[in-house]
Amino acid sequence: MAVSSGEGKAHSGHPDRRVASRRAGEQGLLFDTQVSPPPENVGYRGPTACAAAGITYRQLDYWARTQLVEPSVRAAHGSGTQRLYSFRDILVLKVVKRLLDTGVSLQQIRAAVAHLRNRGVRDLAQITLMSDGVSVYECTSADEVVDLLAGGQGVFGIALGRVWQELEGSLAKLPAERAVRDDDRDEVHSHDELARRRVRRSG
Repeated sequence: MAVSSGEGKAHSGHPDRRVASRRAGEQGLLFDTQVSPPPENVGYRGPTACAAAGITYRQLDYWARTQLVEPSVRAAHGSGTQRLYSFRDILVLKVVKRLLDTGVSLQQIRAAVAHLRNRGVRDLAQITLMSDGVSVYECTSADEVVDLLAGGQGVFGIALGRVWQELEGSLAKLPAERAVRDDDRDEVHSHDELARRRVRRSG
């Protein structure tokens, strides 16, 4: 996944590298994107996640059930409960959709998602994913992006900072709700149960 730095780098004046640098700049892959902090204590229901990520509800449901991208705010607990996705979850959904559209295998996508899952939310905005349609590479510097393009390996790139900005614009027009995470919900329930027991004992 990670692109090694310092090996096989072309000279900055090499024509291929200059062309690659221009291509990367035109595609917005060179880490110049400023992003706002993700919204806190906000969750998005399945239909909103689908609309923002550009996927079908069937895809969303399948990816949740196969643990590719699970809702981190609230999972579905039986009928009648609604999954709630965080901003980060939907960002990853959008990236998965783009990788699928370019022909990357689900196995490679799972590896990429597992890698992204270990990164902090703010770190994600500083990553560009490159792929030759077979493998997925993570780039965290402009030099790595340019090297892949100059070498002919990276046929396309996904700048997560740009995806972040697109997602902000989409979600601003879609419904959200106050998020109570599953862990917090369990804690609230345990406190409520303790309070009920105290009332029963005092009565």
